[in-house]
Amino acid sequence: MKLYYSLFLSLLLFSYNVQAITFGGHSMVAPLKTVLVRRPDKSFAVTDCEKWHYTSIPDLAVAQKEHDDFVKILEQEGVQVLYHAEPLPEHADAIFVHDPVILTNDGAIILRMGKKLRRGEEQAIEHTLNNLGIPTLCKLHGNATSEGGDIVWLNEKTLAIGRGFRTNEEGIRQIKQAVVPLGIRVIVVELPFDQGKDACLHLQSLISVVDEKIALVYKKFLPVSFVQLLEKEGFNLIDVPEQEYATMGPNVLAIAPKVCLTITGNPETKQRLEKAGCTVYTYEGNELSLKAEGGATCLTRPLLRT
Repeated sequence: MKLYYSLFLSLLLFSYNVQAITFGGHSMVAPLKTVLVRRPDKSFAVTDCEKWHYTSIPDLAVAQKEHDDFVKILEQEGVQVLYHAEPLPEHADAIFVHDPVILTNDGAIILRMGKKLRRGEEQAIEHTLNNLGIPTLCKLHGNATSEGGDIVWLNEKTLAIGRGFRTNEEGIRQIKQAVVPLGIRVIVVELPFDQGKDACLHLQSLISVVDEKIALVYKKFLPVSFVQLLEKEGFNLIDVPEQEYATMGPNVLAIAPKVCLTITGNPETKQRLEKAGCTVYTYEGNELSLKAEGGATCLTRPLLRT
C-alpha cells in the first residue's frame, strides 16, 4: 500500500510541476505564438573575450535592458514569452536559446553543440522543455554536432541544414534519421570557412526567411546550388548589402509573415525589407548581440508557430 501511495504522490507532483503547452510549427515565418528566451545573467558578462570570441566585455546591466526591450516588442505583437531559467554558470552563450534544440510537431530534437564551451546547454534546455510538457523526440549522440543556427525551415516539408564548423556530417545524419519519417526532406548547404572555427558562422548568418516565398540573403557566402534551389522554389531573394553583413544584417526574426524583428544599425537592409512589403521592428543590441555574435533569431527558440 505504501508503494502505491508513493507512486501516486510522485505522479501528482510531476503533474503539478509540468506546465503543458501547445508546441510545433515547421516554419520560420508562420505567426509566432510562443517563444522561449533567456535573460542575460552574470555568466554573460565575460572577462575573457578571446575565449568566447566576443568583441569586448558586455555591460550586463545594459544587455539586460536591451533584452527587456526586445521581449517587449515580442509581447506587443501578441507573442507569449517564456523564460529558460535553468542554472548555467559559466555559459555566456546560453542566452542564445535557438541553438541547443530544434522543435518538430512530434517533439524536440536535442542537439549537441559544436562550440565545446556551450556543452551542457542541451541538457538544461531539455529539462525546461520537458517541464513545459514538450517531449524529446531524439538526442544527438556520439561525435555528432549541430546547432540550431544552422537549421532553416524553407517550408513545412523542407529543412535546410548548413554543414560547417558547428554542424558536422554525423549531426546531419542523425537529424535526417529523426525527421525523414515525419515526411521531411533535408537539404545540405555547405558553409564557407570565413573567419575559421572560432568565429560563429551559421547558415542563419546568411539567410532569414521572412515570408513563405521571401528570403533575406547574403549571397556572397552561399553556394550557387543553394541559391539556385531557392530560386527554383520560387523565393524572392532580398540581398543584404556588403557593408551590413558584419553588423548582422541577414539575421532577422520573422514574428509573422512579413513582420520582422532585427537589430538596429542596418538601414539599407531595413529599407529593402520594407520595399518588399515587410514591417520591420528593431531593437538596440550593442551589448546583447554585436559583442557576442548573436542576433534576433539566436535570442529566441520558437516553441509554437501556427
